[in-house]
Amino acid sequence: MDWHKLISDRRFGLEHYESKESTRTDFQRDYDRLIFSAPFRRLQNKTQVFPLPGTIFVHNRLTHSLEVSCIGRSLGTQVGRSVKERHPDLEADFSDFGAIVSAACLAHDMGNPPFGHAGERAITAYFTEGKGRKWEAAVRAEGCRWEDFAQFEGNANAIRLLTHAFKGRRDGGFVLTYSTLASIVKYPYTSLYNGKKFGFFETEEESYAKIADHLGLLKLSAEGEPPVYARHPLVYLVEAADDICYQIMDIEDAFKLKILSYDETTGLLFGFFDAERRAALDKILAKVQDINERIAYLRSSAIGVLVDACVDCFLDHEDEILSGTFDGTLVGNLPDPLCFAYEDCRTVAFGRIYNAKEVLDIELAGFRIFEYLLETLIDAQLNPDHAYSKLWFNRIPPQYELERTSLYGKIQTALDYISGMTDVYALDVYRKFTGMSLPAV
Repeated sequence: MDWHKLISDRRFGLEHYESKESTRTDFQRDYDRLIFSAPFRRLQNKTQVFPLPGTIFVHNRLTHSLEVSCIGRSLGTQVGRSVKERHPDLEADFSDFGAIVSAACLAHDMGNPPFGHAGERAITAYFTEGKGRKWEAAVRAEGCRWEDFAQFEGNANAIRLLTHAFKGRRDGGFVLTYSTLASIVKYPYTSLYNGKKFGFFETEEESYAKIADHLGLLKLSAEGEPPVYARHPLVYLVEAADDICYQIMDIEDAFKLKILSYDETTGLLFGFFDAERRAALDKILAKVQDINERIAYLRSSAIGVLVDACVDCFLDHEDEILSGTFDGTLVGNLPDPLCFAYEDCRTVAFGRIYNAKEVLDIELAGFRIFEYLLETLIDAQLNPDHAYSKLWFNRIPPQYELERTSLYGKIQTALDYISGMTDVYALDVYRKFTGMSLPAV
């Protein structure tokens, strides 16, 4: 792959648009467009890991995305400087790399349903273990891809949200640049590829192929097989920003919620530093009395170390990344001391944080809520003349396509609407529709 093609300001759905003179680049426009969008604002009311805050403020999807974007900008800008030095004839400026990565980081979780990753698991369970299994034969009989639902993936849903022309909306969805869109797709293949994560639904396969062809992304699959592409190189930086952020910030949140003690938290964070740096950090921490500020300082220092190491890793493996042969993630290819420290945090997170009672309670609630909402909305579309169906339709905004004729389309419409809900709204609809919460009379 060639950086000259990979960095493109062509806009999806507005391919003949000519960039106007402006103090902002097209990649900066992508960032601003995402920040001011309603789907991005709704992330403030979507779970990251822990339930939405009460007396203690922990991360939600919005604060997480903003922090990932900051780290992504640093990664992209540092890598961009070196790439520009290696390829001085490249028209793109080094700052374009940072702008693309930061915009892609903003959007990376916009397709996630309510209740965090628990929401993805609940949707998958509905179609594989729950009542939704009854739709499989009919969807397959239509010649459509059942795996899109049986392995529901927020990353693929983000690409749909950003590119699909919902009813009454303009072609191209958000009309983002090709490079920003490609940098969001961590899994550049369909749900037929490996039975796990994937990057785009059947409905967006052609759109992604158009983006990939323009940017010169390598097609790794043989003719006639489900399409598999090499990642856009900047995907590795978006992924690294997310990996760094959620792992380190989850540790800090766990400390604030008293899941981890001060000694446990500092022990994990000190693992990212060599003996000389630890001694210097000890001197600084001795001057800080507030233990929350101590943890915040250690956290920021650990992030700084990981950012520099990921930049070095990317540049060391640039040729492999451009040839589509790089294996794994940047974080997974760090030097042993950092890799061990990161793995220690990961082990604690899975053992103590993600299995905390508060987290499991959210997951249990999500299973029940998603089952009810999906079952009733799909049934309403199949029986539009029923009185109950008409009540459902009166609640649904006009951009969602309730007139789709295929069962695949009806299920996807239900997922479009429900995955866009906030945690609070999904719970509110569930309570009202089941009679658990009624208006005051």
